[in-house]
Amino acid sequence: MAREPRSGATARAPAPSQEYALFDYALRLSRHREGRMAVHVHLSRLQPHNRRDHHIRVAVNTFEHLVKQFEGQLFVLSNSDMVFVCRGAAVEDVEDAVMRLRYLFSEDPLTRFSEDRGDTSFCSWYIMEHDHARFLSMARRFHEISEAQRQERQRLRRQVARTRRPLDPQTLARLESALDGTDITAMVRNQSVCAVTSTDVPRPVYEELYVSIDDVERALVPDFSVRGDPWLFQRLTAILDRRMLQQVMRDEGRTARPFSVNLNVATILSPEFQHFDLGIGLGVRGRLVIEVQKVDIFQDMGAYLFARDFVQDRGYKMCLDGMTHLTLPFIDRERLGLDLVKMYWGPELSASARPDLLDELETLVQRIGQSRMILCRCDNEEAVRLGQRLGISLFQGRFVDQLLSEQRAIGAA
Repeated sequence: MAREPRSGATARAPAPSQEYALFDYALRLSRHREGRMAVHVHLSRLQPHNRRDHHIRVAVNTFEHLVKQFEGQLFVLSNSDMVFVCRGAAVEDVEDAVMRLRYLFSEDPLTRFSEDRGDTSFCSWYIMEHDHARFLSMARRFHEISEAQRQERQRLRRQVARTRRPLDPQTLARLESALDGTDITAMVRNQSVCAVTSTDVPRPVYEELYVSIDDVERALVPDFSVRGDPWLFQRLTAILDRRMLQQVMRDEGRTARPFSVNLNVATILSPEFQHFDLGIGLGVRGRLVIEVQKVDIFQDMGAYLFARDFVQDRGYKMCLDGMTHLTLPFIDRERLGLDLVKMYWGPELSASARPDLLDELETLVQRIGQSRMILCRCDNEEAVRLGQRLGISLFQGRFVDQLLSEQRAIGAA
């Protein structure tokens, strides 16, 4: 089903917030304080007409050369504040960037206060070797505020969803017609599946592509809940499968590297997939992982086996998505002919989980194959650590996104 995956990035949290990233970074910085400093620029205190989007973009560019030169990390928070952290820079280097920002906003009353590093009106300074606790407290406060706001948005979305009408056949027909004439590029999201070693350096293995259902609802049927009727939703996913295949055929940039799409078994057996298969090169087939849901497999095992043989003969790989620690024992990867299996991370698999449960999962991972298992929905470091404890080396989720983002920033320096 070419929609947001039931793995990795979920509909409720498609990407980590900058506040989450800052707090997570501050936590891990406790082991690497030496030579690091940070400056928190309080752009949120500027007058509203001085913190429009183009002002923030210019402010971000002011720190760009420092990010590359000094292993920098720049966090732009939802309130427009900026937090810049670097290693090995002289205070004067960072002060120069701050002074340029003061000049940029020189007409704002905020910039007229004292310009020494003790001034906390326009900016706050942190020397990590002795200010880390204060820095962590600041990051935690922003994360807690952001999380509370996120939960409130979720509550409001649920409230709105309850007022939405469930999808009906007539609306689905109109939606199908609208999707045929809509460019879905802006609705397509992606998330990497990465190999993560004990050194926390992620190596992308492939990129999952999916259509955001929330974006489809907002753009095309804002008064309806497309998930309201499971059978009509299943029909909608088949429509989105077709559009995703068309999108992939047009997007040569994405198909130049390994990627995956989540498809219905019925879609794999459809004329649209045959057209897709004939329209792409042999190299693309070898780079494409087709992810299927467990329910789709077991509701018609014969259709699945036929589809599996067809796609694997053509060079594609198959991945079973949507597994949990409860359903994993019932899966025989080799008999089902699967190349990969995805399992959700959840709080029940925390460090407090029963030792016998973890021992059982470790045995299952060994049976399935350590290089064949993907742990997804990894929203924190604990998820990756536990996966590694079980022998898993492939991960997907918000925490992995953050590691990958940090690694790319260091590589660009």
